[in-house]
Amino acid sequence: MILSALPKGALVILKEAARHLLRRPVVGVAIAGRTAGGEWLLIRRADTGTWALPGGTLEWGEVLTDGMRRELEEEAGVVDSKIVRLVGVYSRPDRDPRFHAVTVLVECEISPPVKAPCNPLEILEARLFAVDDLPAELAMGMQDMLDAARRGDTVVE
Repeated sequence: MILSALPKGALVILKEAARHLLRRPVVGVAIAGRTAGGEWLLIRRADTGTWALPGGTLEWGEVLTDGMRRELEEEAGVVDSKIVRLVGVYSRPDRDPRFHAVTVLVECEISPPVKAPCNPLEILEARLFAVDDLPAELAMGMQDMLDAARRGDTVVE
């Protein structure tokens, strides 16, 4: 098949485009990951160069917790995590310019990253930030997500 000859990163981009064309909301997960020492995990996106929470859309047949762990490992190199709480469900269509997603935000206690991101076409780097060093703004409307996690709020939109 001709698709199998494409690099994995290109297939990811094609899949996202197909979801947009289908014009149905997709289900995603975002992770507000925090180490035991209080540092927050962010990833730097390759498309915009800006920082964001790790996460992504669920695969067909995948449960949310498996998708969360997969995204943490693929995007940030984190292999050990524990769910702390459900922060909220975010569904505003204007959050992501690529498609309409219903995103479940989960706060997790994580170990530091031990591997590089899997797809450099998508994620440039993963990094831990002390609270005082967090970027002023996150990509894809995620600033209020991180703020809610830091405050201990629960949000449904």
